[in-house]
Amino acid sequence: MSHDWTWSYDHYDPGREPLVEALCTLGNGRFATRGSAPECAAGGAHYPGTYLAGCYDRRTSVVAGERVENEDLVNLPNWTLLRYRCLPDDGPPGDWLTPDAAALRHSDVQLDLRAGVLTRRLFFEDAHGRGLRVSHVRVVHMGDPGLAAQHSLFRAYGWRGSVEVQSLLDGTVTNAGVERYRHLDGHHLTHVRAGFEPGGTARLSCRTTDPGVTIALAVRTTTHPERPAWETASADGTVQTYRLPIVPRRSVTVVKTLALCTSLDWPAADPLAAAVDAIEQAPAFPRLLAAHRAAWSRVWEQGELHVPGEAGRILRLHVFHLLQTLSPHTADLDVGVPARGLHGEAYRGHVFWDELFVLPYLDLHFPEVARALLMYRHRRLPAARAAARAAGQRGAVYPWQSASSGREETQELHLNPRSGRWLADHSRLQRHVGSAVAYNVWRHARATGDRGFLHSAGAEVLLEVARYWAGTATYDPALDRYRIRGVVGPDEYHDAYPGAATPGIDDNAYTNVTAAWVLARGLDLLDELPAARRSELAEQLSLDEDELARWEEVSRRLYVPFHRGVVSQFEGYGDLAELDWEAYRDRYGDIRRLDRILEAEGDTVNRYQASKQADTLMLGYLFRVEELYGLFRRLGYPLDDETWRATVSYHLRRTSHGSTLSSLVHGWVLARQKGADAWRHCEEALLADVADVQGGTTGEGVHLGAMAGTIDLVERGITGLETGPEGLRVAPVPLAQIPRFAFTLCVGRHRGVRLRILPGRLAVRVPHSPAGPLTVVLPGDRRLAVEPGQERWFRL
Repeated sequence: MSHDWTWSYDHYDPGREPLVEALCTLGNGRFATRGSAPECAAGGAHYPGTYLAGCYDRRTSVVAGERVENEDLVNLPNWTLLRYRCLPDDGPPGDWLTPDAAALRHSDVQLDLRAGVLTRRLFFEDAHGRGLRVSHVRVVHMGDPGLAAQHSLFRAYGWRGSVEVQSLLDGTVTNAGVERYRHLDGHHLTHVRAGFEPGGTARLSCRTTDPGVTIALAVRTTTHPERPAWETASADGTVQTYRLPIVPRRSVTVVKTLALCTSLDWPAADPLAAAVDAIEQAPAFPRLLAAHRAAWSRVWEQGELHVPGEAGRILRLHVFHLLQTLSPHTADLDVGVPARGLHGEAYRGHVFWDELFVLPYLDLHFPEVARALLMYRHRRLPAARAAARAAGQRGAVYPWQSASSGREETQELHLNPRSGRWLADHSRLQRHVGSAVAYNVWRHARATGDRGFLHSAGAEVLLEVARYWAGTATYDPALDRYRIRGVVGPDEYHDAYPGAATPGIDDNAYTNVTAAWVLARGLDLLDELPAARRSELAEQLSLDEDELARWEEVSRRLYVPFHRGVVSQFEGYGDLAELDWEAYRDRYGDIRRLDRILEAEGDTVNRYQASKQADTLMLGYLFRVEELYGLFRRLGYPLDDETWRATVSYHLRRTSHGSTLSSLVHGWVLARQKGADAWRHCEEALLADVADVQGGTTGEGVHLGAMAGTIDLVERGITGLETGPEGLRVAPVPLAQIPRFAFTLCVGRHRGVRLRILPGRLAVRVPHSPAGPLTVVLPGDRRLAVEPGQERWFRL
């Protein structure tokens, strides 16, 4: 197996196991199972978890004396659990074996990224020299999104007798994978019923409490040599016990095959009957594995990014986890982008703004999946409209945290683990998420050429977000400007002014500039719509010329604060105290979560010019400098290279990088500027999950936005790549550490266009198709055509 396609761990380390479980998660876009050891139930270093995309449940808990609702991505019954022990002919029964057993002599884990196969190998040896080698091979089927399987092999060394194996289906699971959430009620499964079919298939059905999703699992266990099972069913699970004869040099195998069906599936059917039928039809493991490998091969053809070296190996892992969370199967689902993937329970499985970093890759490789994720937002437009009405506004306000219904799911309290205190959480004031949704709609249409989506569902979303911004902006005659007050920017540290009685800050530069952009695009969209569709929308949304005149005015007169010759993060930011960064680094080392450090000291980060993550500099991530300067000109502000470079330098020195997205954005902005420190930030973004740079967070779920962002950094960031009506535009900015790479993408009607970037050269290959020649636009506005079936090389 090629090292470039393998992610491996060569020994067992309990402290590292949560990280291994998360990074070895297997999924198919519909559901995923953490890469946990089959021998272990939840507890200690181990946390098995299986998560179904879009399956949330709402519970009420008492926190700090208050009743708090929380909606979680539900941990489903554990289908992987397999217990075993040795029954030697010449001695007493051995203990049940796990990676934590004293008899463990060797353990390794290998994740085959090419095939989506996880292999765990263990070797145990007791005090008498009797050895048992065990290997587990697991797949979550990429071809049939309802199936998964686990093949376990046992081989004896120096003894003979039997291996006693228990195949379990466990319905006692709860959501308990994140320590700081354990005060919340994690019991999401009710009406658990378990038993066996006449042929020995174990079955379990249950439902969530609210809104009541029915979940059914059917597990077929087969053994070689074939032996009957002792079957035991309880109210919350099943156990099938086998005694399998074993001798040296002869292998014993146990295969568990899972079928998962729910009431969310289409077409509607009884989930338990459907699961039992599916498991009866499921092929044996060799055929199932072959079909799974073939399905992954097709996905990789469309989605691979090839970068040589260690950076490329990490990027391939990132692509792998992105495609396991959001695969072609996702196009059939009503789901958003879970910030931590389907890999764990951090952020309670919620949807934030991470599609801003994820959709660029999907637009280029899997546009149908990108469109489906945007439809998740469109279907929740009624909830966003209701939120705007509740705030006394028109239009739509998307929630900072979304789950099943589209209502605001952001917690109202959060725990500071350093101080042990519960604090008010004002992050729901991040109204900029609406601009991200509108931006994604516009960019998707431009990148894919899908004007049909833009003119239908996309138009409704973008125009309603624009309407909200026009209404919430208030005129300040002293400035002769419109202002947006009481918000929180991407930074998140600053949720109030020092000593203020009410939360929120005013005129966050990122929020105001993106709001102006949304308003301008709303007007552009109305201008390009066919007359009939424009009339239809005007009537549907009650849009009139007076309102559109306000959009025009606000889009040109929103206030953007400056101080000391740079773009401010928000009004008053430059008046805050400077932090002694070196003193805090000397005292604490890692100060990524500076907010928690200061609060534990009885201080607040609101007093300081200190940011958690890129905020103002996010503008340099979303917009090319020419676009950004044009936006500021439209607003009546001069912005040039000198001012922007000074702004980047100013804010970079005052950022703690408490979010994995921060290094990514800074790396992107510096790379486009050819900055000397670009690679340092890019490298930290690459290592964010694989090295768990935030100290324990990856085990609770990967950071999907940061993973996708690193891929996009290569595909669009350092290539300057844009796809649009004019074809393919490329303006590379060399990054010495990634001098060459290749990937396949979709450009309009062209599928499978292949790009190769080498130092000073670019190759574009267009597959045979009836779509006609592809226009390539190079620096200096050089326009060349590549015919279908042709590959052309260009000097850069």
